[in-house]
Amino acid sequence: MPADIQLESLHSPGQFLSAVLSIVLIDIVLAGDNAVVIAMVVRTLPPPKRLWGTLLGAGMAVLLRVVLTAVAAQLMNVNYIRLVGGLLILWIAVKLLLQEETSQSGDRTAGTLWQAVWLIMVADISMSLDNVLAVAGASKGHIGLLLFGLGLSIPLVVFTSNLLARLMDRYPIIIYIGAAILGKVGGEMVMTDRLTTALLAPPDWLIMVVEAVLAAGVIVFARVIRKRRSLAACRTSSSTLLE
Repeated sequence: MPADIQLESLHSPGQFLSAVLSIVLIDIVLAGDNAVVIAMVVRTLPPPKRLWGTLLGAGMAVLLRVVLTAVAAQLMNVNYIRLVGGLLILWIAVKLLLQEETSQSGDRTAGTLWQAVWLIMVADISMSLDNVLAVAGASKGHIGLLLFGLGLSIPLVVFTSNLLARLMDRYPIIIYIGAAILGKVGGEMVMTDRLTTALLAPPDWLIMVVEAVLAAGVIVFARVIRKRRSLAACRTSSSTLLE
């Protein structure tokens, strides 16, 4: 178990029930960001493969969380861990937006199942250090409760992400909201990395400003890249016609 998590005995049924409820609430609260990532990723798959992508991605990510739990506290204090994780989340947000805008233009190439699973795993693990530490703390060293908390996150994320994916099919604006949420999460991770806090000691208002800027920034950046690609494609087509 992480070094800074005190192992406490759950002497009474009340203490055990309290720990269970705490874990359930943590999973519900923290499942949202992960569900947004999975929902955006599985939209790149053909509908028959979406459920498999969700189940495999979430399941493998939870298995990796079990491994992470043993070193979660130490990892949280390592320079660059949150910084790199935040940058990965920002990259994934832009990548998924570019895929969405490509699909809207009619030249979409569906992602493969394993590409989707890989993206889900990378994003989930990047965002899960806090989740792992919170569940580990609430379990108070009880291995059964710890496994319960990690296992419960699978159906919660699967259900929520599938619901979001269907809503995104119907209301594409949700995709941009999801990308903005990922931008905010990425900004928070970058600004709370141990290295960043040591160098800048950012106040809360600055963290909020960076989160807001990156929430909008991932959308703007994706649109700029898409526009440049479209202009380059137009130039290529014009050159071909002239020849």
